[in-house]
Amino acid sequence: MGCGASASTQFNEASSFEKPVCGVPAMDVVQGSPVSMKTAESSAFVELFGRELLTKQGLKPTEEVLAGKSAIGIYFSAHWCPPCRGFTPQLADMYLKAFRSKGMEIVFVSGDQDGASFKSYYDEMPWTALPYERRELQEKLNTKYQVQGIPSLVILDPNGNTITTEGRKAVSKDPTGQAYPWVPPTAAEKAKIVSDALGADLMEKLQGKPFGLYFSAHWCPPCRGFTPKLAEFYKDGLKEKMEIIFVSSDRDQASFNEYFNEMPWLAMPFEKRVEKAALSDAFGISGIPSFVALNADGTVITTDGRRHVMADPKGEHFPTGWQ
Repeated sequence: MGCGASASTQFNEASSFEKPVCGVPAMDVVQGSPVSMKTAESSAFVELFGRELLTKQGLKPTEEVLAGKSAIGIYFSAHWCPPCRGFTPQLADMYLKAFRSKGMEIVFVSGDQDGASFKSYYDEMPWTALPYERRELQEKLNTKYQVQGIPSLVILDPNGNTITTEGRKAVSKDPTGQAYPWVPPTAAEKAKIVSDALGADLMEKLQGKPFGLYFSAHWCPPCRGFTPKLAEFYKDGLKEKMEIIFVSSDRDQASFNEYFNEMPWLAMPFEKRVEKAALSDAFGISGIPSFVALNADGTVITTDGRRHVMADPKGEHFPTGWQ
């Protein structure tokens, strides 16, 4: 497991450590017809974690530990990772003060390099853990949930279905669990977030065209490199296919004004900071520059618009080729 630097072409606001994920096939599904909902839940979690989990009282059956829980958090972490050591006490505080009473259990899946490090780190945690020696299950969980960096928190429902793989971000923004278990907005709900955030005047200026939300800031070097390219694409034909709205992460109005003067498209007013945060949350923006392409009604075409526009500068294959 190694440390990974952020891509040089994007500024990452949240620090994490990247780790290689082994290409181990997913575990075979346990066959057979469950006789009850409780049996179905138990089967799903035994498949994920094995027959036993480590608790503060020692090893206990997985189905007993997780029985009746309203949500399960899988916490991928390691003692050697500084961001993990910073986040773990915060998560423990949230768990003890709010999440546990709501019926949540957390399972620590260790990326530690030896059993002693695992034990020392787990001693700091108030929840359960995948036994360290079950390294094959740890690798399968990394693969199943596509864990690229730690700390990472995946939230599951009582049947073992994924609620969100962005649990760390969700709990950090909601430490008292007001939105527990953090079910992401539906496509329609996300479209309403966009419409409400932009406001009627800006939506009217779109004139019914698809549009892109361009998350950027003057202080960000990769943004200053990408903005003139996007402006060139826009002028050379992209504007015939879509409108663009600048969503600023600048630190003050003067910086926003200076940067927006370089752009040939629309912008969300700088003072709409609450609305800007809502858009960032809705689309999981953790690094800039980011470009999200949307249909005219605010539904998502792609959150990876930057990659698509670099490959298709005039939008000749937009929107179907961008999906």
